[in-house]
Amino acid sequence: MYKSLIRPFFFLFDPEKIHHFTFSLIRFLSKIPGVSAIFRSLYQINDKSLERELFGLKFKNPVGLAAGFDKNAVLFNELSNFGFGFVEIGTVTPKAQAGNPKKRIFRLKADNALINRMGFNNNGLEAAIEKLKGNKGKIIIGGNIGKNTATMPDAYTKDYLECFNALHPYVDYFVLNVSCPNVGSHAKLTDKDYLIELITAVQNANNAFENQKPIVLKIAPDLNDVQLDEIIELVAETKIDGVIASNTSVNREGLKASKEQLNAIGNGGLSGKPVKDRSTKVIQYLSSKSNKAFPIIGVGGIHSAADAIEKLNAGADLVQIYTGFIYEGPGLIKKINKAILSQ
Repeated sequence: MYKSLIRPFFFLFDPEKIHHFTFSLIRFLSKIPGVSAIFRSLYQINDKSLERELFGLKFKNPVGLAAGFDKNAVLFNELSNFGFGFVEIGTVTPKAQAGNPKKRIFRLKADNALINRMGFNNNGLEAAIEKLKGNKGKIIIGGNIGKNTATMPDAYTKDYLECFNALHPYVDYFVLNVSCPNVGSHAKLTDKDYLIELITAVQNANNAFENQKPIVLKIAPDLNDVQLDEIIELVAETKIDGVIASNTSVNREGLKASKEQLNAIGNGGLSGKPVKDRSTKVIQYLSSKSNKAFPIIGVGGIHSAADAIEKLNAGADLVQIYTGFIYEGPGLIKKINKAILSQ
């Protein structure tokens, strides 16, 4: 029903506007007595065989919602009813910011893809914390953190630390987002020496807490083998807990969308089916070359159960969906979990 009736209706409207409408609709429906239970009966699979232990956390199942969907931590309780094993909120920055000018998210329907240049639009750290205080404990929450766009390079680490320290009591794991292509100049964030400095600073902050939280690094799908070797070295040197592979892509090769359409859209991060093979290749390389030395969360182009299994077979320990959730609907989570059980 989703692909035949609901999606065609949603796709008549601007992607960002329909996103906010969908949030409001889910929130409204979830307040009606019995509706959340109906969602759970339709979409959840509760089976011990799906549980995964990673980073010292027990995930109900290995299928999560990637960052960017629930930026401001307003819907994680309701989203848990759709069968996710974990939800990643953010990217959260210290101060609220509007992000890039609209229009800033575009559908490539022929490619089952999106291009976005949102620019870390979010309501800021304090707003996220207020929402997280309402956590009913039904699902593992990841905190994806970044810097404000206006922050100068010498204060990048300060932004990450501010988010990390304030969110620490409210999330189960952290993601250092250093690979988003939509926040202006971020060359420093891809420099290995700076990443060591950043990770070390965050780890030192983590050690000051009685209970430490896992910290992972989110990387781009466009890295070459030399850069991926540097990531492997970085993980070994810093002992960071793991890697998320991967973020959105700036590569436009092999798209069905015309050059005219792409030129009209302009810059932004590509997500969806076209990045599936790129992200899987990154997962495969990191897993194989490191001899499975660290956990990997696989994300990028998962639109079917087979896509998720491919990521897991390539070396991912968990998977996340985002664009696939929009194109395929909430039934995708159940399909993936059923396929994992049938393995």
